[in-house]
Amino acid sequence: MTLDRDIRAYHPDDWPAIARVHDAARLDELRCSVGVAAFRSLADTAEGEGLFDGEVWVAVRAGEVVGFVALADGEITWLYVDPSCYRQGHGRALLRHALAAAGDVPVETTVLAGNDGALALYLAEGFQLQETKTGRLAGNEEFPATGHILLRPAPV
Repeated sequence: MTLDRDIRAYHPDDWPAIARVHDAARLDELRCSVGVAAFRSLADTAEGEGLFDGEVWVAVRAGEVVGFVALADGEITWLYVDPSCYRQGHGRALLRHALAAAGDVPVETTVLAGNDGALALYLAEGFQLQETKTGRLAGNEEFPATGHILLRPAPV
């Protein structure tokens, strides 16, 4: 399915939309991994987790933000899509945009163990599993340790 979508740089006016997208999608991410008890809103985690430490882009369809991605120091640090827009290519488009913006800089990302949708996206886009480790949950360090999967693009 082809959808009209633009990817553009984040603007402060996008805050309510990316907070809505994050909070809904983060609940899905946690539901399939460590559980929703670990949830913290974007408002509670963005600053401490460095959302704006690098570049942030939003995917916009019909004037509405449907997802966002952040890239900082060679790492995809945030990638979320509105759950009502899953499996429509927005996440893939955002990922490809961030990779193109990174140019020759090696990029990596980490997904929570159990987040099969995110893992499938990265693997389909040429990332490979580097290691699985246990550590504190970003944005909620008080939560018990959980599994994290480190991914990097396959060598060309």
